[in-house]
Amino acid sequence: MPETGGTLVLGLGNPLMTDDGIGLAVLARVQAGWRTPPEVELVDGGTWGMNLLHLIEGAEQLVLVDAIRAGRPGGSLVIMERDELPRYLGLKLSPHQIDLREVLALAEVRGTLPDRTVAIGLEPAVIELGTALSPAVEGGLDAAAAAVAERLTAWGHDCSPLAVANA
Repeated sequence: MPETGGTLVLGLGNPLMTDDGIGLAVLARVQAGWRTPPEVELVDGGTWGMNLLHLIEGAEQLVLVDAIRAGRPGGSLVIMERDELPRYLGLKLSPHQIDLREVLALAEVRGTLPDRTVAIGLEPAVIELGTALSPAVEGGLDAAAAAVAERLTAWGHDCSPLAVANA
């Protein structure tokens, strides 16, 4: 992270479990399709669990990108603000949320969870062993990447789409 904290965009998930890899796929779309300034760090957090704590604590602003179970149709865009994020036992954020929930709870207790924290993702349609995203989720990746860029822009970062070369 930059010395002054900056903004962390943390892609989460397991790409070997179909739609659980949403966070990493959206992160890749942001990296490939959007210009982000140096104070925005795009990080593949995979399933690192508690090892993510130091990254979260070092950020001034945090965007979590993940598969988010919200009871909507597969591929639906889901945005959860800081106060809506599960930081305790009992709620489901994603199929690997036990570690993430604990990390968020620990950061909250320590007073280091950034005030500007948001989770942006898609409702998973299929969670099973496999490397391909479901068609519903694949169809929502661009919208989720745009939502990440829109949030970064709202937080004062200069994010713009990269020009697409004509084939």
